[in-house]
Amino acid sequence: MEDHFGAAIRRYRLRAGLTQEALAERSGVSVSTIRGMESGRRRNPQLASVRRLAAACDLRPIELEELLAAAAGAVEHPAIPVPRQLPAPPVPFVGRHHELERLDAALRAGSAAAATVVLSAIAGAGGVGKSWLVLHWAHRNADRFPDGQLFVDLRGFSPDGDPMDPAVAVRGFLDALGVEPNRIPLAPHAQAALLRSLVADKRMLLVLDNAADSAQVAPLLPGGGTCTVVVTSRNRLSALITGHGAHHLCVDTMSDTEARTLLAARLGSARIEAEPAAVDELVHLCGGFPLALSIVAGRAHTQPQLKLADFADELREGALDVLDDADPAASLPAVLSLSHHALSDEEAEVFALLALAPGPDIGLAAASSLTGRGRSRTRSVLRTLEQASLIGQDAAGRYRMHDLIRRYATTAHDLSEGTRTAALRRVLDFYTHTAYAAACLLDSHRAPIELAAPVATCSPQAVGDIPAAMDWFDAEHGNLLAAQRAAAAHAFHVTAWQLAWTLNDFHYRRGHRHDQLAVWQIAVACAGHLPDAGAQILTHRLLGRAYVVLGHHQEAIKALNQALALSEQQEDRALQAQAHYTLASIHPDGRQALEHARRALDLYRGLDQPIGEANALNAVGWYAARLGELDTAREHCRSALTLYQHHHDVNGEAQTLDSLGYIDHHSGRHHDALQRYRQAISLYRDLDNTYETADTLERLGHSHAALGHHDQACSAWREARDLYRQQDRDQEAEQVERELDCLSDEDNRSSSP
Repeated sequence: MEDHFGAAIRRYRLRAGLTQEALAERSGVSVSTIRGMESGRRRNPQLASVRRLAAACDLRPIELEELLAAAAGAVEHPAIPVPRQLPAPPVPFVGRHHELERLDAALRAGSAAAATVVLSAIAGAGGVGKSWLVLHWAHRNADRFPDGQLFVDLRGFSPDGDPMDPAVAVRGFLDALGVEPNRIPLAPHAQAALLRSLVADKRMLLVLDNAADSAQVAPLLPGGGTCTVVVTSRNRLSALITGHGAHHLCVDTMSDTEARTLLAARLGSARIEAEPAAVDELVHLCGGFPLALSIVAGRAHTQPQLKLADFADELREGALDVLDDADPAASLPAVLSLSHHALSDEEAEVFALLALAPGPDIGLAAASSLTGRGRSRTRSVLRTLEQASLIGQDAAGRYRMHDLIRRYATTAHDLSEGTRTAALRRVLDFYTHTAYAAACLLDSHRAPIELAAPVATCSPQAVGDIPAAMDWFDAEHGNLLAAQRAAAAHAFHVTAWQLAWTLNDFHYRRGHRHDQLAVWQIAVACAGHLPDAGAQILTHRLLGRAYVVLGHHQEAIKALNQALALSEQQEDRALQAQAHYTLASIHPDGRQALEHARRALDLYRGLDQPIGEANALNAVGWYAARLGELDTAREHCRSALTLYQHHHDVNGEAQTLDSLGYIDHHSGRHHDALQRYRQAISLYRDLDNTYETADTLERLGHSHAALGHHDQACSAWREARDLYRQQDRDQEAEQVERELDCLSDEDNRSSSP
């Protein structure tokens, strides 16, 4: 330490351009004293002499304080014990292998500068296990810090007081390092300088737990590169990352496997194995929160006479009540409230509004409409909530709130009913209008529906083209399903059936058959509350179509007959044609299907609806081909193709090319069939229509097989099988698997001697 003080005296003297003799003459301090200080032989410098030397060298106030701190560090003290301030290691500790490796890596990389690792929970503020992780790691690596380990709880989020003044933490560290009270400078920055002097060149660990912000941490950071500092905080300490090169580590919730291991460690494997279903539900309801899991385990441990299923029932009915406790440290609501209380009124309101948003996550555009604040202001508030670890943002820029935090947020801020309803209306309008624009891109020839104008401060998102529309639907699918359920629950009946309309083509292209059925069931129920016969006919018809795709023919017939009856009551030929067109699909191999298709064609021909007429022409051709009437089939499909191409309906063109491929295949014109099928597949892929792509690939395989192209047939069938599996079309996948097996058997027989 004396080297630091002596070097400082010499540096300041030379900067002033003075010899030791000249400095002695100017300061009144003897040459021998100055020489002893610079050489380190003078081990007990008098502070009055130090002040005179500082004045003679014309030091600034901050330099004087640092010199006094160095002088205090130069004093030879009695030997003191190496500080070992780490609290007891947490027991039990499970999992967190990735996070532990990241901390080890930061330590290995910290040879050139202090390895400052900032820990911040993404999925939640308190209760995610930051301190638990750090203390386990610190004890595991204590031998790497032979000069000691310092620990302080900075009380950044404390239920019974304000955050600790960093000066108090500095003074506590100075005491732990054995500095005598009369040697501690008065000014806080001088005390911090003394701390830096004392830990310089020491291999020490400083654990700064529960920090409020970067300003609280900065005075405690060492100046050299031999110490390691680990900081935990509910806030993302950006200033430490940008200004001090800190390594940032996000601590997320535990995996399901880790959660089960933690419960087993607390309750014993026998009790866990006795009720696997209850354990699964407890893990799900706690959502990977170590604090929540520990609270549940603690209650179960103290009440061994109760089944784990009883605790699961309680948690399902009132999670926050079950996870509450008189001890704030053992209460999840109390822990979360500390982060909530640190928010401004605006931030707290947005936090509560986000809990109302339908779906598992939300994008910035939707959040802007939800809050009614515009993109720029909403982004700023979301950033604050993210830094407070109350929400998380994924790599795609979407925001997510943990289920337990969402439950807390719904009650933490008192929103008026009017505010809640207005926010829900804005976000539902956002989803409906954006989805409608995207759906119109997917099928520009589809008969439009009329939407009311979006409410004020709702700004629907622009969608540029078909790929962008499919990407948007992929990203928002879960939210759109939740939005429809929310609309139905709040009696926004028009919005509920219109959301089903917007999802129809997307569900069709992606093969989301069960979701398609669910949204049209809700749509039919909501349309029934409206004095709108057109909505009732449309919803029944498309519900019938959803039943058809799933093979529920009796339900389909009931729904479609209802649509047909309503359309006949309205004397609406277009709606009757649509109903007959859909009814045809119930019996794809039968004469009745062909009759419905012909009836649809007759109705469309007097309506000046060329796309509807083309749909019916292709349907007549398809069902005629299934009955073996190939000349009739080819004639109608060619007429349909001409209409589709003239009106630039790419999806209809692809469907008809597939029909013509089927007709050519069954006419023995397999090369023509290959060409038709390939054209159809190319168009389907341009449209990102994986549902129809799978069907056409399956048919393509048959044409290859008929020509003896077994490798190409296998390739087409494997791709079709994989798509079927992705779409949960198990029967189709099994059929293709059988076709592959048959082809393999045939190849084996032909290769046998």
